[in-house]
Amino acid sequence: MISLILVRYGEMTLKKKNYRQFLQMINDNIKRKLREFHKIKYFNTDYRFYIYLNGEDYQKVIEKLNTVSGLSSYSLCSETSNNYDDIAKLGIKLISEYKKTERASFKVETNRADKSYPATSIEISQEVARRILPNVSGLYVDVHNPDITLNIDLRSEGTYLYVETVKGLGGYPSGMAGSGILMMSGGIDSPVSGFLALKKGVNLKALHFASPPYTSDLALQKVVDLTEVLTNYASSGVIELLVVPFTKIQDSIHNNASNIYMVTLMRRAMYKIASLICKRDGIDVIINGESIGQVASQTLESMKVVNEVTNIPIIRPLATFDKEEIVDIARRIKTFDISIRPYEDCCTVFVPEHPIIKPNLELVLKEEAKCNLDDLIKEALDNIETIKLDSVHKYNVFSKNDEFDL
Repeated sequence: MISLILVRYGEMTLKKKNYRQFLQMINDNIKRKLREFHKIKYFNTDYRFYIYLNGEDYQKVIEKLNTVSGLSSYSLCSETSNNYDDIAKLGIKLISEYKKTERASFKVETNRADKSYPATSIEISQEVARRILPNVSGLYVDVHNPDITLNIDLRSEGTYLYVETVKGLGGYPSGMAGSGILMMSGGIDSPVSGFLALKKGVNLKALHFASPPYTSDLALQKVVDLTEVLTNYASSGVIELLVVPFTKIQDSIHNNASNIYMVTLMRRAMYKIASLICKRDGIDVIINGESIGQVASQTLESMKVVNEVTNIPIIRPLATFDKEEIVDIARRIKTFDISIRPYEDCCTVFVPEHPIIKPNLELVLKEEAKCNLDDLIKEALDNIETIKLDSVHKYNVFSKNDEFDL
């Protein structure tokens, strides 16, 4: 019965100047995500994108569409002629299939995009409803709060009927908003932050700090698995994970600085490394999973002292989120169960019982000077490993970065 999926674009419709560019980008993203469905055919106008299934499983297609940012919604459609009898006949079939109870209310809504049709939207809806009502048992009209709404979309390219609409991911076409480097731990927050950035059209690289032997291969594997989930939402299906050897930096801070500054100095070193990678690779922003006040390093005072090391913009998509809201998204995007695996990352190594929550920049700089971090940061940058994650081919490629000049 369902022969095609009608896709509606999301926030991109507000961007009038760049609309054509966005339109092409999102259409390409849809086709890229659906490339495994060989029978599918496409047709698009300025405001709609049609996916003709030609026998492909629409539920599997919907699963893929759910990972495409920039889509407002999509409807499961059947096509017919613009003849009243044909519309009513198809409407009876759709309502009968969708009706789950003995009695159900319905209404008909018409979108008359084809203005050459010789009746108003209200007249079309009334005429179709009049023909359907006596032919479906237990059906009655309720125009305010119906159980079933039969939608008629009358367009120059065809007449489409549907009763079910699926909410899309929203946001902007993936890849249109520039690039970011995601500071990726193995926790719940950072992959959710990465997902929200992808949803807003940001291309990502992920950056993880590993501290063997304090952190295990299983901790790294957890981060690899989380990043692989995020590749499903990337337009290309590929995200590079940069793994920074962080052990020597942590040891130096632990051995030389006051214990209460451990977290602050560690975060500053991480941001210095992230900034240098951004400058080398032409990346626009740093993205992290910080939420205001959630832990000691996420107070506003701590953020201010940490931010001082970089002039690269830092985006915190979760800054005002409650933990429950973050967990809800993590469950929805299927990262939660991976994030709660019991393997520690470097952020939990050497954490003092009472870290400072309102650090003073002058004192922080004095403690930092004791650690001689510049050479260690350069060494870490020169020994980064790159793991290339691909949602389609599922392969990993390990390589070492070119040397950095500080």
